[in-house]
Amino acid sequence: MSSDITRLLQRHHQGDREAFDRMVPLVYERLRVLARGQLARAGRRTQALDTVGLVNETYLQLIDEYGVDWQDRGHFFAVCARAMRRILVDHARRRQADKRGGGATHLTLLPDAVAMEQPSEQILAVDAALEGLAEFNPRLAQVVECRYFAGMTEEETARALDSSLRTVQRDWMRARAWLLKALA
Repeated sequence: MSSDITRLLQRHHQGDREAFDRMVPLVYERLRVLARGQLARAGRRTQALDTVGLVNETYLQLIDEYGVDWQDRGHFFAVCARAMRRILVDHARRRQADKRGGGATHLTLLPDAVAMEQPSEQILAVDAALEGLAEFNPRLAQVVECRYFAGMTEEETARALDSSLRTVQRDWMRARAWLLKALA
């Protein structure tokens, strides 16, 4: 199945519009798991955004990504995790604007909307810290995106980033230390 996903991603990159649609059923459940983890880590109830909604918004963002030279399924899931993070940050920013009087009250009627505990300020703080990490060392930020946001193992992260396992382990330790200091 992994090679099927990679083959379909490469065909999509070459301009085959239907390849991406044929791939979605193969990756959908993993995307739902990714989205559920992203929402749980986001830390607060998101108005009108649930697991399915986050997967759908991610799909809409990625469908037109012909310029991406998809390397393999690991690379695809890393890009999906990054897209999901950006979507959650955008939602947090909109909530912040709403708090300042920018919008109407929102009501969610979605059955599996995830209850969250942390305010949107923390989502934005984590995003700012990760952006700072990317400026300091882009590879460390990529390791965080793979490990934390995409839920990849160390081995999967090493393959996705074309690095050794030991390098990923060192980078993961450094990245966590850097982020803890930045968020303190």
